[in-house]
Amino acid sequence: MIESIVVMALIGAVLGLGLGYASDKFYVEPDKSYDDVLKMLPGLNCGACGYPGCSGLAEALVADKSVKVSLCKPAPQDVRDRITYYLDDYFESKGITEPKKSVSGKSIGRSEN
Repeated sequence: MIESIVVMALIGAVLGLGLGYASDKFYVEPDKSYDDVLKMLPGLNCGACGYPGCSGLAEALVADKSVKVSLCKPAPQDVRDRITYYLDDYFESKGITEPKKSVSGKSIGRSEN
């Protein structure tokens, strides 16, 4: 009985140390642009843009250059302009030029240089 408790404690300790090491070794710094864009949006979560609230629109804006800030109807024009300038700088710093086009000419994402 004591032996099985000791074995389980050792296995738990080894796995815990392994997970701790892996979390440090494979840590990825989160992208702050999502939070920045979310703070700039009005925060009404109205869904008028077609996304599930402001967080959905912020995620789409940061992930895909073809998504337009003008989808946010309640945001005043100066807020939309500020977000547009921020995203232009963001995409430029990432080397993303323009959305990729499919054979039919529709936007399917973004291209990187």
